[in-house]
Amino acid sequence: MTDHLTAWTDRDESVAGNGVAKRTIPGAGASLVRVVVPAGTAAPRHSHDHEQFVQVLSGSGILETDQGRGPFSAGSVFHFPAGAWHAAVFEAETVLIETNLSGQG
Repeated sequence: MTDHLTAWTDRDESVAGNGVAKRTIPGAGASLVRVVVPAGTAAPRHSHDHEQFVQVLSGSGILETDQGRGPFSAGSVFHFPAGAWHAAVFEAETVLIETNLSGQG
């Protein structure tokens, strides 16, 4: 059964070799992921098979897409349709919430 009320600290954390930490809340058609990215981390150009929205809760950096490069900070929101490439450099420790959609028709 799915918990209707949860806290990020109740979710298991996975930490990649570059220090990026993730906690996930899975759903049937979407997932939420809380991501903490260390300052100085670069996310190389990549894309996803799914649509993705990203909310920046804190931190800052530079986002690059086919529309160009631009700064982001707390309050910024990204929208990546499926297959849209993007890259980023994180200037400060950054906390993000990703919404990853699946089952797009």
